[in-house]
Amino acid sequence: MKELKIQPIKNGTVIDHISPGIALKVLKIMGLPSEGTRSVISVAVNVSTRKNGAQKDVVKIEDREIDPKEVNKIALISPRATINIIRNFEVYKKQVVQLPKEVVGLVRCENPSCITNTSEPIQSRFAVLKNDPPILRCAYCGREVRDIAANLIE
Repeated sequence: MKELKIQPIKNGTVIDHISPGIALKVLKIMGLPSEGTRSVISVAVNVSTRKNGAQKDVVKIEDREIDPKEVNKIALISPRATINIIRNFEVYKKQVVQLPKEVVGLVRCENPSCITNTSEPIQSRFAVLKNDPPILRCAYCGREVRDIAANLIE
């Protein structure tokens, strides 16, 4: 049987071990694809892993390195993801995403009456109650946010 493989990238970012079905949300976090972008973007969804046959998604973005704010957002929706920075076809840097103990300004509170959802100039602030799957608690109203992907602030 023939096997199709995604070509390696010379420079850029590979996001591996993304939770199955989440790759397109990762692209949205990164604002990709965007008009005028000429970089090759490869997306693999529901790929079997070698270790235990589980599934994962993979995203490869040529000529673009991920920034720390994007890493934090990805950690919120896929806490087991790994980020590989590629330079000259080699892994220059590899990191496993980690959730901080507190998330500030990245997620919207689900409570419409929360002070962060009013006209007050205040950033959202959440304590991380659980890492996998992530559960956040609003520091202002106490509401727990479970659907983080739907409440990410762009």
